[in-house]
Amino acid sequence: MNIQQERISELIERREKVRNGGGEKGIAKQHEKGKYTARERLAMLLDEGSFEEMDMFVEHRCTNFDMEKKYIPGDAVVTGSGTVNGRLVYVFAQDFTVSAGSLSEMMSKKICKVMDMAMQMGAPVIGLNDSGGARIQEGINALAGYGEIFERNILASGVIPQISGIFGPCAGGAVYSPALTDFILMMEGTSNMFLTGPKVVKTVLGEDITAEDLGGASVHASKSGVTQFTAATEEDAITTIKQLLNYIPQNNMEEAPRVECNDPIDRTDDSLNEIIPDNPNQAYDMYEVIKSVVDNGEFFEIHKAFAKSIIIGFARFNGQSVGIVANQPKFMAGVLDSNSSRKAARFVRFCDAFNIPLVTLVDVPGFLPGSGQEHNAVIVHGAKLLYAYGEATVPKVTVTLRKSYGGSHIVMSCKQLRGDLNYAWPSAEIAVMGAAGAAGVLYAKEAKEQADPKAFIAEKEAEYTKLFANPYAAAKYGYIEDVIEPRNTRFRICRGLAQLANKKQTVPAKKHGNIPL
Repeated sequence: MNIQQERISELIERREKVRNGGGEKGIAKQHEKGKYTARERLAMLLDEGSFEEMDMFVEHRCTNFDMEKKYIPGDAVVTGSGTVNGRLVYVFAQDFTVSAGSLSEMMSKKICKVMDMAMQMGAPVIGLNDSGGARIQEGINALAGYGEIFERNILASGVIPQISGIFGPCAGGAVYSPALTDFILMMEGTSNMFLTGPKVVKTVLGEDITAEDLGGASVHASKSGVTQFTAATEEDAITTIKQLLNYIPQNNMEEAPRVECNDPIDRTDDSLNEIIPDNPNQAYDMYEVIKSVVDNGEFFEIHKAFAKSIIIGFARFNGQSVGIVANQPKFMAGVLDSNSSRKAARFVRFCDAFNIPLVTLVDVPGFLPGSGQEHNAVIVHGAKLLYAYGEATVPKVTVTLRKSYGGSHIVMSCKQLRGDLNYAWPSAEIAVMGAAGAAGVLYAKEAKEQADPKAFIAEKEAEYTKLFANPYAAAKYGYIEDVIEPRNTRFRICRGLAQLANKKQTVPAKKHGNIPL
């Protein structure tokens, strides 16, 4: 064997050693937990044969605690680029089989490199997290590594899509990188996220709690709203990430992928003419409306288990990707509160940052009253949604189906927040408040003087309904463009989006606004 052949053999041997990660024992242990390895996850995510690995031979340079004697293949992270359905993405996947996927100075450098390249190439970056946290032996260098990643998350925000998959533990400072990204997916039963773990909670507060109850997928999906998606299996998780990518563009200078549409834009649905109950206090299911009007009834929901009084997600109209925000009368009457406001606001801002038009379906009776909401700063959270809609310059089509009262009317993409096309169904009630409440306020004094106060108030309520609780008062002032027949909603939205395709809208020159966070 000549020298050249020896060197090639060495290269092949070195590659195999790195690719083997934590070795057969470590890989088997990962599989026993029901988890795939970093490389197996990337193989599922990326198109076959498209992965181009970078920095395979990077090693740590820590000498504390005899670390110079320890070999950590790839420094516990796999990084590179590939394609998903033919579209370029940059990826990093922490390898828990190697040093528990702990973050070091050099791991950070590897991650930062792919993030920098993603920015330069204008491509999404996907991080698959499975790490025991900072590598304690590296001390401040590990912390500095986190800081470098966070800064890149911040600079990339609104420029390229950032997606985080949490496939194992994610604790302490490590949680902030996913929190800074656009979308988080957590694995049910095998992943968790928290700043301080159960042992610290027990020590400081005396509270006994499991990792799952403290920061498991179900907790963050339904209570905190930290994660937008959960998955029961890693195959489902990867499928969800791929589906998400189908609806979003490569970067903030491009449009989302457009697909061929075989669903006629003039398709009507007579069931929509009957969906609004005669009783204004009776619920109906907004999902039925959404699936009726979008292409092929396909709706990709986000944050499904959190703040269920509002629905957000992606769909298509005539092949065009669109963000949908809709009140859900079936849950708490579709009321807005702190959580639903911030849930929708973040989604609206993502759509605006990445040139995705917004379709808003309105049936909102108001903001949830009570000391709990007021003390939880519902004023500020509601202002976030108001700010997001008012700031957005993408095409905005709003359809009011039934109730649209008071401050909640303004917040839900009204004309005054630069809504482009605002439509209403004949069943729409656009007013300061409901007829019953308005009559009670306006005629309380006169009612006391009547022989039958209840009949008097009922009469005034009917008068108020006729005067204000309808779409025509708003139409009279040009606050809505048209009152439309429900069965034609899909057609009007498709036509509206086509009309707004070349919309150009500028904002006053400024460094950035100060959104009420």
